[in-house]
Amino acid sequence: MAKAEPLKEPVNEKLDDYSLSRVPDTDRRHWFGIATMRFGQMSALSQFLLGATLGFGMSFWQSFWALTLGAVILEIVSIFVGIAGMKEGLSTTMLIRWTGFGRFGSVLVSLVVAISLVGWFGVQNQVFADGLNQLLGGPIWAWSIVTGILVTLVVIYGFLSMGFTAYITVPLFMLIAFISIGRALGHYSLGHLVSMHAPGSVLTLGAGASMVAGGFITGAIISPDMTRYNRSVGDVIKQTVLGITLGEYLIGLIGVLLAHAMKSSNVITIVMSTSGVVGTVVLVTATLKINDWNLYSSSLGIVNLFDVVFKKRISRVGVTILFGALGTLLSVLGILNQFEGFLSLLGVAVPPVGGIMVVEYFCIRRYKDELLHSREQGVLPSSYESWNPITLICWIGAFLVGEFLKWGIPSINSLVVAAVAYFVLSKLVNRNRTVTFGSVDTKELAN
Repeated sequence: MAKAEPLKEPVNEKLDDYSLSRVPDTDRRHWFGIATMRFGQMSALSQFLLGATLGFGMSFWQSFWALTLGAVILEIVSIFVGIAGMKEGLSTTMLIRWTGFGRFGSVLVSLVVAISLVGWFGVQNQVFADGLNQLLGGPIWAWSIVTGILVTLVVIYGFLSMGFTAYITVPLFMLIAFISIGRALGHYSLGHLVSMHAPGSVLTLGAGASMVAGGFITGAIISPDMTRYNRSVGDVIKQTVLGITLGEYLIGLIGVLLAHAMKSSNVITIVMSTSGVVGTVVLVTATLKINDWNLYSSSLGIVNLFDVVFKKRISRVGVTILFGALGTLLSVLGILNQFEGFLSLLGVAVPPVGGIMVVEYFCIRRYKDELLHSREQGVLPSSYESWNPITLICWIGAFLVGEFLKWGIPSINSLVVAAVAYFVLSKLVNRNRTVTFGSVDTKELAN
């Protein structure tokens, strides 16, 4: 049994946003404030971009069903994974240690989450910079650096500053969204826009739904990063349903209608032509509200990785600065050009993680007693397994099914296959868990 190395310097858990510990009951928040942040994740340029992409390749009702199918996946995963995060008060990359992934699986998921979210940071940052370029001119790469620094500064101060940003950007975003659609409808009747055929290359329903789910599936999987600050199961459900439903239908369908009206999927061009410079400023600024979460959760994943692999605690703030710089570099290199391919890949690679987590936490429950007893004491369970071969088999198998099975919706296929396979194999093997990694001294981690 190996003990964690004691920290050389004390750490203020609250300032470090409880990156390696449980969020105490005394620091839990009202659900509406967290719901605002959840909706803020959906109410950004990315959602307009997704809606416009669907609208450019699909009819209104095809887009509606694509959004519906994708939203169902996101809400189911977000609620169940979020409830686990709320009960345990742990971030996603901490929680997975006791929900099927163990030490090595935790490292692997932390890497996947960190890489995915840094990629998303680059995508969003490039959209942000493109908007400022169209407004003010100047090289896009320079604006990418400026906007990357701005988002990084918000994330440095953690959950509190991110919540404050949401309260400012979300109402402004909603105002400009309604102005945009109102002006577009001034030239076209709603009935005409709804009945229009796709103005661009046709997208299938499966491809559209997979893009919707893929567009936020990582956000659904990392729900514990947010819900660990919730107070009850009801709070998790309310904030998730409100945030995702409004985001997908309200923002997504406005994007669809605007794409039909302007016969373009270029969001910045659409907004500038319908609401002018002021609208574009507000819309681009709203990108802050999703990009801060991309960087925030990525930093939590890396902090967990160093704790597991090197038994060393590193500063979340330091990781934020480093990954902010990396994401900014990606935006300068122009990864937005791979937007649709990136969404499709996430749509089948990430859902299995959520499926396995949910089945382990709610059905298999191998760590039920350890989690319960440690939760009552406000500490972490003392130990966890090195690895779980069943998890790795199910994850790889589910990804392959989602990627190569040419039937249905890939993101649903990969999610369901992972969940069912993990449940069946776990029951068939019926193995007794043996913890081989050793114990973690949570008192030393807290000091």
